[in-house]
Amino acid sequence: MYWSSAQQLAHHAVGGCAMEPGDLLGSGTISGSTPDSLGSLLELTRNGTRPVTLNDGSSRTFIEDGDTLTLSGVADSSQFKMDFGNASGTVLPAPAY
Repeated sequence: MYWSSAQQLAHHAVGGCAMEPGDLLGSGTISGSTPDSLGSLLELTRNGTRPVTLNDGSSRTFIEDGDTLTLSGVADSSQFKMDFGNASGTVLPAPAY
């Protein structure tokens, strides 16, 4: 959250590393102090030491190739509610060079 997306892109590209389709920029994790307010899989799994059980019964400590992730967001107050919808993507294996 310290750098804007435009700043992240400039920082990435200034060394000659071009962005490619599928590259991600991250703003960091916004977490709270209680278990239900943790903001990343790394935090939820205590650095991969405690697996998280998924709805289908499988478990993960880290994201794996083939996993589909869906992010959603809602801004909610007593005066209004704004749904930002969902963004989904599937993790693909890195290309072999």
